[in-house]
Amino acid sequence: MFRNTTFIRSLQCIFVSLIVVIWVGCLEEQKSQSQHSGSKVTLVEKTNAEIGGYDHFSTGFELTGAHENIECESCHVNGVFEGIPTKCVYCHRQDGYVAAIGKPLDHINSTDDCESCHTTISISTVTSVDHLAVNGTCFSCHNGTTASGKTPTHITSSNTCDDCHLTTGWLPAVFDHGSVTGTCSSCHNGFTATGKTVTHVQTSAECDSCHATIAWIPAIFDHSVITGSCSSCHNGTTATGKAASHFVTSLQCDDCHNTNSWTNILFNHSSGNYPGDHNLGVTCLNCHTGNSQAATWTYGAYKPDCAGCHAGDFKSGPHKKYENPDTKYMVSELRDCSGSCHVYTDSSMSTISKSRTGKHHTSSGSF
Repeated sequence: MFRNTTFIRSLQCIFVSLIVVIWVGCLEEQKSQSQHSGSKVTLVEKTNAEIGGYDHFSTGFELTGAHENIECESCHVNGVFEGIPTKCVYCHRQDGYVAAIGKPLDHINSTDDCESCHTTISISTVTSVDHLAVNGTCFSCHNGTTASGKTPTHITSSNTCDDCHLTTGWLPAVFDHGSVTGTCSSCHNGFTATGKTVTHVQTSAECDSCHATIAWIPAIFDHSVITGSCSSCHNGTTATGKAASHFVTSLQCDDCHNTNSWTNILFNHSSGNYPGDHNLGVTCLNCHTGNSQAATWTYGAYKPDCAGCHAGDFKSGPHKKYENPDTKYMVSELRDCSGSCHVYTDSSMSTISKSRTGKHHTSSGSF
């Protein structure tokens, strides 16, 4: 019985001792935290071991990178521990809470969220740029000095980079023709961008004379900017060409046709042999019976005079030459159909009996 009582008392003593040890440890922890988060404490009261062993993570601001190697007094000025700002910009500026390195004069125009681009390891090393924290335009950085800018081969454009590019990468780029300041051909030259194919119509005009920036096709065609001949396009392959029954000629399309319509045909005869436009609804095929450029003369011996076609229509009766004896003109004498000007008294044709004007003209409508 005595032994059991002694054993129980021994256990009670051990249990009480453990409680005391735990209680003392808690007091020390509270004392340490009280010292570090109090309103004002002189740092020299703590030993280096006490300072080095403090768990700064428990304050909500973990010391990482360069912050691990600075003296406590650098941030806790005058021994103040409570209310120390934790945002970078409150210290890293000229008039900050402490004199820490701030933005240099040539720093990009940005917000004050330093941690968006910098780390605590080194403020001078930027591992990544958060474009959402940048206030300036793209070109204020991407000017070839502060950051990569347009290359010498870049298309002629404005300096609004984000019209085409994204902050996640230069390529791929979404192209906005509205930001391009150069001409179409400055890009669409076959090198920088797709240019004219080898079968393209001959022209020195800019692309937008016919094409739109939405798509190459359909194209609105402007004949006035074409430098080639009609047949260079209207050859039956590139564009509509001559039909199989077309008038056989080596002339260009625009000698007869215009760019508004194929069917309104107007040809101006410039040859000195052309007698003039007839006023009888004469068509091309009335003279060009072979459907070719060469005219067909019914009476070839009299070409290019009227008689070349109208010798068969000549009537000698009305065409008196002289009166004694009564003699008529021959078709060969009046081949130009201008009519006889004089009727003579006799065969000597020395005395005019009567004068008259010619009666036949291409525009008269009848003989």
